[in-house]
Amino acid sequence: MTLSLPSCRNELIAERLALKRETRNVESAQVKVLLVGGGGREHALAWKIAQSPELSKLYLAPGGPGLNQFGEKIPFCDGDIEAIADFAAENEVDLVVVGPEAPLAAGLGDLLRERGIPCFGPDRAAAQLEASKSFMKAVASAAGAPTAAYGRFTHSQPAKEFLREQKAPYVIKADGLAAGKGVVIADNLQDADAAVDEMLGGRFGDASAAIVIEEFMRGEEASFFAITDGEHILPMLDAQDHKRAFDGDEGPNTGGMGAYSPAPVFTPAVYERTMKEIIEPVVAEMRDRGTPYVGVLYAGLMIEDEHPRLVEFNARFGDPECQILMRRLRSDLLPVLLKAATGNLKDVTLDWSEDAAALIVIATKGYPGAYDKGSEIKGVDAANTVKDVVVFHAGTRLDGDKLLAHGGRVLNVTATGKDIKQAVERAYAGVAAIDWPEGFYRKDIAWRALEPCETEKRG
Repeated sequence: MTLSLPSCRNELIAERLALKRETRNVESAQVKVLLVGGGGREHALAWKIAQSPELSKLYLAPGGPGLNQFGEKIPFCDGDIEAIADFAAENEVDLVVVGPEAPLAAGLGDLLRERGIPCFGPDRAAAQLEASKSFMKAVASAAGAPTAAYGRFTHSQPAKEFLREQKAPYVIKADGLAAGKGVVIADNLQDADAAVDEMLGGRFGDASAAIVIEEFMRGEEASFFAITDGEHILPMLDAQDHKRAFDGDEGPNTGGMGAYSPAPVFTPAVYERTMKEIIEPVVAEMRDRGTPYVGVLYAGLMIEDEHPRLVEFNARFGDPECQILMRRLRSDLLPVLLKAATGNLKDVTLDWSEDAAALIVIATKGYPGAYDKGSEIKGVDAANTVKDVVVFHAGTRLDGDKLLAHGGRVLNVTATGKDIKQAVERAYAGVAAIDWPEGFYRKDIAWRALEPCETEKRG
């Protein structure tokens, strides 16, 4: 029988791992891991991976003040994909876990698999599910997954003509990766036309060389995560985040100002439809195209009357959703990631806490616009002593003993509790322990769960 390319790769990787373990004369459980990325998501992944009894060594590229306690920082940025792949091969790394989307879109997964190194994350072709909105739409359409009607454009005039066939509000997206900022929801044609001109005029560089205009979907947003080895699917949990910068869902879109799990809108019926109508058919479609998706598949959903529709896919754990998933996960994460990366996910299960989790983002004043770097942050250690609070670093750096802000979203204050209300209260108690006048945060995280409202809200 002739093996398919993915099967050949998995066979090669399995043989390589077996040989390494024999020559090392160590227990088969001992695994060397390289974690790529340095933000809050990666801090949470490092925190969880480091708890595994199967871990022998954790390398961090590039690491950061929060992550470095868990492993060895190596001198590569997450964009140095050739250097990362070479390092992994030279140091006999057993698994590379890729946090951010950009290295995946650039082909880090391809480089690693060519060297026989398991990678938790898709190759470049499969990563287009996030890297190209129009590719994602085409795959969703072929798979029969419910999503918004759309058009793809590279010139302003046809894009504006298409807008006039739609109804307000208008959704305009950069086709490529724009760090979570490449979406405009315009209430009128004047603003929609301006967004088309700005994007196609180079606002997001190559990411907006093409744009996608979509039908506006009404309902409530939620996120769902599943791990797949390209064939088998391991469902994770749902979460809900807050994209707008300010209370009341006001202000510009951000990468996320807070999150919580579980989301009440994600009912058992929504779970069933999400798996059967979106996750399973899309994984099958990617496999049938010869570009199997390996890693975590993050589905952004719009839910109305218990019917989920696909807003977008992300080719990695969400940020800040990953942080609260890691707080709820009881299972050892490391062997699950390795099984997914080597095509052995069949019959794997996960154990989750019944507790809820919440997260508050503390960002630098001015974010998501221009902001200053370098202000001092105090009180993080005190916050970590609050009951069931763990603070993850999203954008910090050290200057001697001083912790300084070094990004837009800077700290992720997470907490668990018996329900969402208690988790949120504990998270805000953690925030109160932090002394950083130059930071700001939303004071209404989880309002949908805590204060049910009949008024329709946009996600």
